[in-house]
Amino acid sequence: MSFSSSEGIPRYSLANGICNLSSLWVCPGSPIQLDMPRIPPRSILILHPILRLLPPQYDSLIALESVCVIDNGETMLVEGLRVAPQERGKGVAGVLLRFCCELVKSKYPEVKVTRLTRDDQLGPKDFQKYRLITKQGILLVRFRAEDLKLRLSELGLAGDIQSSLSISSSNPPPVRLDHTAIHRLYLTTDLMQGVLPNATIIQDWQPFKPMPSNMAILLKKDIDWMVDDVANPTVASLCTFPFRVPIGDDWYYLNIDMFGKDLDLARQQFLYHLQRHTTTLKGHVMCQMFLDPPLWKPMAEFCNNTLSVELVKEYTEQCVVESDVV
Repeated sequence: MSFSSSEGIPRYSLANGICNLSSLWVCPGSPIQLDMPRIPPRSILILHPILRLLPPQYDSLIALESVCVIDNGETMLVEGLRVAPQERGKGVAGVLLRFCCELVKSKYPEVKVTRLTRDDQLGPKDFQKYRLITKQGILLVRFRAEDLKLRLSELGLAGDIQSSLSISSSNPPPVRLDHTAIHRLYLTTDLMQGVLPNATIIQDWQPFKPMPSNMAILLKKDIDWMVDDVANPTVASLCTFPFRVPIGDDWYYLNIDMFGKDLDLARQQFLYHLQRHTTTLKGHVMCQMFLDPPLWKPMAEFCNNTLSVELVKEYTEQCVVESDVV
């Protein structure tokens, strides 16, 4: 399919297909390969088109987008919107978003809401289009796995991390949840309502409402679910298993979504995830943690001063926004 936009964008070809986003991202020769965060592969969708823009002057990818239908078919989750640096500012993203919305509406007319997650600075024009659901601070650090293992050992946090944390803290050690406990906490009680930001589970940039169809999606993933107390949780976290990224030899990414406002409990769970998921790695790790904005500064100081890991960038925000489908 070819099209142009009212903004005067040149005519492009649109390819619509289903593929693994991570393999697409690392394909050689693509102009969007650089300056783009890795998108984990998804296999969770009712609808999952990958939309790709191909300009006529060269047979190369300049933009892509992925769509999930979630919330029992009522919400279109837009993710993976990427535009090549040389094509930005030309309205390409807007064209892709509009096409995607029309495609979803034609196949799933019951969809009522478009939801997406952004990490750029939202301005007045954005709030004319979207309503803010919630936001988290983004803490990005990097380290060598071998160095962190040594540092944790110096802090007395090597070996059995749960025993070490119980000794080094006045709080009991955090609890890893199995599927039964996850269902109970998130679906059959209201215990998580005061923990989750605006009753939203955000996992690796994907925001979900706590409902059975969404939990079925999440429980298919390799994620560690954790709380401080199964009877009365104050802090909860989700941690993806580390995955390789193509930014050099032996580089890994680790994503941690932290919910709650207690700094000590958040630090406990952060340390547990670090120890559990990095001690067997060799090489460099980029660790991205999303947390309540007021916790960002003290957690960054803890990472720098106590763990001796490098802060990659200053404070930025992850914003979950929605708009009605019209």
